[in-house]
Amino acid sequence: MESKRVLFVSQEIMPYLGETKLSKISRDLPQGIQERGKEIRTFMPRYGSINERRNQLHEVIRLSGMNLIIDDTDHPLIIKVASIQSARMQVYFIDNDDYFQRKHTVADASGNEYEDNDERAIFFARGVIETVRKLRWSPDIVHCHGWLTSLVPLYIRRIYADDPVFSKVKTVYSVYNNGFKKPLKSTLTSKLEADGIESNMLNAIKDSADFPGLTMLAAENSDGIIFGCDKIDEQVKRQITAMGTPLLEFQGEENYIDSYNDFYDKLLLESKK
Repeated sequence: MESKRVLFVSQEIMPYLGETKLSKISRDLPQGIQERGKEIRTFMPRYGSINERRNQLHEVIRLSGMNLIIDDTDHPLIIKVASIQSARMQVYFIDNDDYFQRKHTVADASGNEYEDNDERAIFFARGVIETVRKLRWSPDIVHCHGWLTSLVPLYIRRIYADDPVFSKVKTVYSVYNNGFKKPLKSTLTSKLEADGIESNMLNAIKDSADFPGLTMLAAENSDGIIFGCDKIDEQVKRQITAMGTPLLEFQGEENYIDSYNDFYDKLLLESKK
């Protein structure tokens, strides 16, 4: 029997960024899932703070070279890769000079969130999807971590549902409490519509592309939700629980990898019924 494939898409991963709940899970979970017999691929943005020489990143020429158009502007897609030797795990990095060369992740040194975080989220989501298509690697599960990945479930369901690489995939979205303070630009909806997403699919962010709205947009387009930490925005928690989508409550550190693995398997079993 072929082993199942899990694509991990994360906003941050140790050791490339400092330790947070999100970066630690994004480091340990793929290794744990691989050790349980599944095949994995892992993606994150190539922020400017990541030292390429120390972490031995190198460009994957055969995957680079595409241009993604966002708001009528061409942005070259550069793919880099590095290995976490102790985990026998490769990490792919989505890079672009316009969006990911700055020295911080989603806000500057003073804590001011970047004005173009909406476009960075679009570029990251589309960059991951296009790279996986180029790899011709069809995942069974796509598991997204952190709000910068929140557009991935939307694109997969609304744009790539008929693509052979993604036609049978189940998407899982992990909700954390790593919100942002200032809503993303109101033009986010028009940029998504320009990519072919219908406006009635964007009601969750119609009034405001704030953290609860973006989280709900991801949740509405996912097949399973996981609460990745014990303190979740109460409004988000209530709305997600009321949706009735398969939900895994917060798991402690001890057995969470087994719980996540079982959750994937249940979603895949449901799809066969």
